[in-house]
Amino acid sequence: MKTKQLITSLVAALFFLASPTINAETLETLQDDRIPNMIEELNPFAPNVEEVLRYYDQIYEEETGKSAHLPDDTFIADLIGLASCYRSDCAVWAQVVKSSQRMYLYVNGSLRGSWAVSTGMAGYRTPNFDRHPDGRIYDRYTSGKYPGGDYNGLGNMPYAVFITGGFALHGTPRGNWPRLGTPASHGCIRMHPDNAYLFNRLVRSNGIRNVWITVQ
Repeated sequence: MKTKQLITSLVAALFFLASPTINAETLETLQDDRIPNMIEELNPFAPNVEEVLRYYDQIYEEETGKSAHLPDDTFIADLIGLASCYRSDCAVWAQVVKSSQRMYLYVNGSLRGSWAVSTGMAGYRTPNFDRHPDGRIYDRYTSGKYPGGDYNGLGNMPYAVFITGGFALHGTPRGNWPRLGTPASHGCIRMHPDNAYLFNRLVRSNGIRNVWITVQ
């Protein structure tokens, strides 16, 4: 029987991961200080997006001392035969509706909040998803290598929770707030930093297998 995990903690234990290397061409591009915000400038459709993300992981882990990934509890659950949750059966369900540019947050099956988001604009339309997050997750901080794009310390990794590849739900700087409620991103799902913080902490406290993300 599928079970729901009660939310009892806002902090999860993090694990350090080794980061793969990146080729010189991509490294030169990433070290360009003109890039103000690593997530906002990320193109999730780029063929080298995983390579770029591994480099972001390396920066994040070196500068914060935190892991860029949550433990893969879905893999462990599959090994021991635990049933996976689905949508409202999960402790946390984020439903992003592109037609209305809104996200609906369900906790233990009950709607707990709804807010405006920005999905991909023309040429960068956000794909549909219906899955657990992939475990890559960033907290707020301002990178010494990427000093721009800061909002009250929000920094370059604005509470990003990745769905898969380069597609993530994340906070966005003040300049983008007037566009929330309209398609305006490069493929990710933007939201106000306060809402991104809330979702980020729910994902951290409940783990990958107890969180579901639907983009439709």
